[in-house]
Amino acid sequence: MTLQEDDMGARETGSRPRVVVVGGGFAGLQAARTAQRRLGGAAEIVLVNPTDYFLYLPLLPEVAAGVLEPRRISVSLAAALPGVRLVLGEVDEVDLDRRRIGWSDPEGGRGELGYDRLVLAAGSVNKLLPIPGVAEHAHGFRGLPEALYLRDHVTRQLEMAASSDDPQERDARCTFVVVGAGYTGTEVAAQGPLLTDALVRQHVGLRGQRVRWLLLDLAERVLPELDVRLSRTADRVLRERGVEVRTGQSVEEAHAGGVRLTTGEEITSRTLVWCVGVRPDPLVAELGLPTERGRLVVDEQLAVPGHPEVLACGDAAAVPDLTRPGEITTMTAQHAERQGRLAGRNVAASLGHGRPGRYRHHDLGFVVELGGRAAAANPFHVPLSGLPAKVVTRGYHLLSMPGNRVRTAVDWLLDAALTRQTVQLGLVRSPAVPLESRSPEVARTIDPTLR
Repeated sequence: MTLQEDDMGARETGSRPRVVVVGGGFAGLQAARTAQRRLGGAAEIVLVNPTDYFLYLPLLPEVAAGVLEPRRISVSLAAALPGVRLVLGEVDEVDLDRRRIGWSDPEGGRGELGYDRLVLAAGSVNKLLPIPGVAEHAHGFRGLPEALYLRDHVTRQLEMAASSDDPQERDARCTFVVVGAGYTGTEVAAQGPLLTDALVRQHVGLRGQRVRWLLLDLAERVLPELDVRLSRTADRVLRERGVEVRTGQSVEEAHAGGVRLTTGEEITSRTLVWCVGVRPDPLVAELGLPTERGRLVVDEQLAVPGHPEVLACGDAAAVPDLTRPGEITTMTAQHAERQGRLAGRNVAASLGHGRPGRYRHHDLGFVVELGGRAAAANPFHVPLSGLPAKVVTRGYHLLSMPGNRVRTAVDWLLDAALTRQTVQLGLVRSPAVPLESRSPEVARTIDPTLR
């Protein structure tokens, strides 16, 4: 029986109302979990997501650096959401009049499902800028395929440099350019030298070879969105590891052999990591509804004006920030998680279970994982660095993860006690992770003959 036939039958028999959640990230996971807990058997909860796991994005740089194995930060949605029906698919159609969604599944099939309540938590994708060559030669950092590609790519560049007799080729392969000094870019640039240092120690051919990591951003400092004290800590750690922090400059053009900076300087490199930010999932623009900064306009209860049966949260939604009148909340995991809980609560309230609420948050501080023994944190706005920050940062991540806590902690212990594993498996190739993708969490299918 197809999903369409199953849905039709459910409507004809007047069965339980159906709540459909689009997206299994921070917001979608919490929305589905909260709705299920509040509604129980009074409604059918369906989660539609391209993968069968929730990805704990804050620890993705540690996967790229070889500290954590990918499954550590990939939590089974079926296990995390008992009682919720999981549908594998990428939603690309929402019919607001008929109250139906359509999606493509991992094997190219089509599916369609009706809803009584809809929660849009589609998340975000890599932010693109009109810079020549970037789309063709850069890679983003939003999903596991991209992290695995970067881990293999960096390893491969140093291995090939070790076997080359051409000094220029060696220098190019040993130069890594990261664009964007926000959360992701700073953490990638901080973790990178730890991985390349381990590789250099293992290859005789790299003795005496200079390995360069550059972090570029037009902002005046790293982590410009955070407290200046966190920024200073991160900047100090980066420079101590030899990272060339280039604030006030960025990439003007990218090509196969490197990049030209806005200062006119040419950098030869085979690696360009694009971390300049994110934009809402393209599904938001395709809805034809009002948006603000590309995000779906919602009220303080997360409802879409004119469509009370539709709620939106996380990176896909322009949620009013009641603590800063006239502004909308930023695109962070903390906001997404909290908004997801409220969306689940308000969906349940709309079906007669409980009372709705408004989104109001209290900033409890931020943590930045810098690899090794370094971190920066300001819990309850108390600035920390060094070991205290590391303890707070890792403790926060373990508490925030919906699963795999013990396995993650064990990997951290192993990384502290043993040498890092530095093989490259070659499972994800460059064409499989294009920068311009509406689903960075899914590797694109490519011709197996392509290298």
